[in-house]
Amino acid sequence: MDSYPTPSGSGHGDRTPVAGVRPEILASWQRSQALGIDPGGAALPIETDLDPDSRLVRAAAPVLERLFERFSGVPVTVVLADSRANIVDRWGDPAGLELMDAASLMRGANVDERFMGTSSVSMVLSTRAPFVVVGHEHFLHDLKELTCMAAPVRDPVGGTVRGAVNLSVPRELADPTMALALQDATERIGERLLELSRSRELELMHSFRLAGERGGRGELHLGSGELSRLSGATPRLAPQERLTLLERAVELISSTGETFAEVPLAGSRVAVLRRRELHHGDAEGAAVEVSFEDTRGTGTSGTVTAPDGRHVPLLDRPTVATGADAPGATAEPHAAEGTDAWLLLVGEPGVGRLAAEARGRLSLLNEAGARLGTTLDMWRTAGELAEIAVPRFADLVVVDLLESVLSGDDPPAGRPPPGVALRRVAAWAGEGSRDLLAGDVDEPADYPAGGPQSRCLKTGQPVTDSVSTAALAGSPAGLGRPVGLLGEGVHSYLGAPLSARGSVLGLAGFYRRGRTRPYEQDDLTLAGELAARAGISVDNARHYCRERQASLILQRSLLPHALPRLSAVDLASRYVPADATAGVGGDWFDAIPLSGMRAALVVGDVPGYGLQAAATMGRLRTAVRTLAGMDLLPEEVLAHLDDLVSRTPDEPSGEQDPATGATCLYAVYDPVSCRCTAARAGHPPPALLTPGGEAELIDLPAGPPLGLGGLQPYESTTLDLPAGSLLAMYTDGLLKEGRGYGDTDARTGQLLASLKLAGPAPEDICDRVSATLLPGGPHDDVALLLARVHALPEDRVASWEFPSDRSVVARARELTRAQLAVWGMSELDFNTGLVVSELVTNAVRYGGQGPVGLRLLRDDSLICEVSDRSNSSPRIRRAASTEEGGRGLFLVAQFTKSWGARYMPQGKTVWAEQVPQPEHPAAESDEQALLAMFEEPG
Repeated sequence: MDSYPTPSGSGHGDRTPVAGVRPEILASWQRSQALGIDPGGAALPIETDLDPDSRLVRAAAPVLERLFERFSGVPVTVVLADSRANIVDRWGDPAGLELMDAASLMRGANVDERFMGTSSVSMVLSTRAPFVVVGHEHFLHDLKELTCMAAPVRDPVGGTVRGAVNLSVPRELADPTMALALQDATERIGERLLELSRSRELELMHSFRLAGERGGRGELHLGSGELSRLSGATPRLAPQERLTLLERAVELISSTGETFAEVPLAGSRVAVLRRRELHHGDAEGAAVEVSFEDTRGTGTSGTVTAPDGRHVPLLDRPTVATGADAPGATAEPHAAEGTDAWLLLVGEPGVGRLAAEARGRLSLLNEAGARLGTTLDMWRTAGELAEIAVPRFADLVVVDLLESVLSGDDPPAGRPPPGVALRRVAAWAGEGSRDLLAGDVDEPADYPAGGPQSRCLKTGQPVTDSVSTAALAGSPAGLGRPVGLLGEGVHSYLGAPLSARGSVLGLAGFYRRGRTRPYEQDDLTLAGELAARAGISVDNARHYCRERQASLILQRSLLPHALPRLSAVDLASRYVPADATAGVGGDWFDAIPLSGMRAALVVGDVPGYGLQAAATMGRLRTAVRTLAGMDLLPEEVLAHLDDLVSRTPDEPSGEQDPATGATCLYAVYDPVSCRCTAARAGHPPPALLTPGGEAELIDLPAGPPLGLGGLQPYESTTLDLPAGSLLAMYTDGLLKEGRGYGDTDARTGQLLASLKLAGPAPEDICDRVSATLLPGGPHDDVALLLARVHALPEDRVASWEFPSDRSVVARARELTRAQLAVWGMSELDFNTGLVVSELVTNAVRYGGQGPVGLRLLRDDSLICEVSDRSNSSPRIRRAASTEEGGRGLFLVAQFTKSWGARYMPQGKTVWAEQVPQPEHPAAESDEQALLAMFEEPG
């Protein structure tokens, strides 16, 4: 037996929480203080109309007398209280009973927490579990010298708490064996309740048979489902009809006002149930009779009017039989002398209520299995749990989840630590409370230590208790508001943890108004099952939320953070992820600056959703940028991508690369020639809007998707684009309706119309296209890339062609110097002259017999291009100290921002780019420093 130290200085008015007092007791003290109970002496209401020979008293009396005799010589008192906390019997020595009378603890006194504060009986009836209150933990000072232990008395039929037994003893005499003996006694009382219940039902059956003055009654055999009578043929019921009749009979027995019920059956027949009151000694119950009528007019021969105004068949007149030979069919009763009524069920209202509640629990579980977790949304799953439970299981349901769970993080293993952050995700008290609860959801939820909510989270098990709206008036924000919807007073509460995979994710709180329907043991089991199912669904949604969030983060990190600023095109883009059901896909886009002020525009679509699709998309985008840097033609880029996807040496046998079936559209625009070259791999063709306002799709050869093994070579198309034209590139999600393509031609027409009707700014056009084709959001990922092309003015381009002769090198330098002077870029004379000399010399020496071309492009930078007829690849190498050549490209790399080479169908172009910095003129080069660059180490 645990002991708790009496707090020093705790006078009659001192109710300050002290160390060593359990949180549950502190919570009860707070409720008692809020109810205004005087700790010095409570006024207990007395119930004078108690049945001295009730079923509970008859079951408990011999057991508790033996319990009291077992501790003969020890000043113990034993009290039996009913389910409403009224003392219905007590045992003790004369001195002990006198003390109880002085404390008003007599027969009929109500010892509920509402009247006497914290006590063992009130804690048991509140928590529905054994409880010990030690000395100073009592709210009333008259009891603080006692240790009081109490245990619930449960009816084995349904587990209902019928009452509580309390054993009180001075603190110094308390012994653990007393609690064990008390537990044995309450279990024995439960067994006697079952025995009495059976005997009472037998008495009721006997009473019913004796009262049958008309005779000829039979009964329903639950095994065969057949109605039998003492004589004559009997109807047969289908299994579902039998179950329906039994459920309705249970409801009639449990009802206090209903006496008749009608159940439609197959074949235009109606079963009429009638409830008869039965009395036998102290046993009170009811019997349900069933008769049948045919709504087509061949059934009954007469009717009478029921008290509620309905017409029912006469139970004492025969009906016409219509044949009952077909197996499983519902037949009319056989015409016979005497009655046409069968005994269907006999029972007590309490037992009938338990049976009805058991069927209701099963129905609730079936509904939960069908409705919980229909979406991968934690908020919706919590709302589904609340809507399922109200009003059949609770008057109010609130669901709180850990903040870490809502963010997609893993919850702590095992039980959450004290003070863990919770957030309310659902609160439901029926349709009438929809607007009232709107402001409470999505608010932090906090519960005091020792309350049933905190105990539930701490133990990870369902907990039942009582809560007071008055006691919760000063609670932290987010706790008292939903409970306030129940009204003033004390209400029954049941908390069940939402658990999954060994972790507690949150808490479901079920509230019932008042104390007339306290939660029982079966309710704890049901709530635990509901919360467990909801917990699994919440955890699945959490995993999905985390994966989807990671996919989005990964995909957005792999997409361009900002489109580059290009002189050749004005860009605008949109990426719209699919809805929550479809998840994240692998759509992507990119804009890549190329040499010669050209721009590569690319849009792609990887099949599938989730992290793998996002990772595959990133792999393809990286490959495209690498291939674009090599200045390959569009069809060559796609061929290399196809080869990359087709070659999967690391994949297990029989598995394909995740990129197999991906589509791609790759286009290159040259602002000097105003030409666009594009190729596609299974991708929708781009749309073109000309400056004249005409919109059309560009006719491109449809190459196969990537990874299909080179079914056919990719082909490109080159077309002239007038300056100001708009190029629209997109993924197929833009044209989809629902889960399929729908009418693709119609959707394409909408796309072209939205391009024509939008304003001139690319961003406005993006908005117009999205609003027209995606009014309710996409069903697949959508990537959209718009590019308005520009032409490089002629005064910014200078080009010459020279014969393949070394004498032209000086001429090339002179023309370059003159052009730089015209453009006001003379500060680049030295560097540009060096670059031109080296590149033209290499073209004359290694470029074959064709002409050598020189072109200068002026923009924010200066680009120098030299073309020849050779396809050899230029490369930087380290020259030996004795070699006179081999240093040209090294110098070009040192004096320019970047350089490279691109290849044409015939020949190549070597280019170098410089950025002018007039505010920082280049210092005159030191010849010795330049020569030192080429000295071999060593």
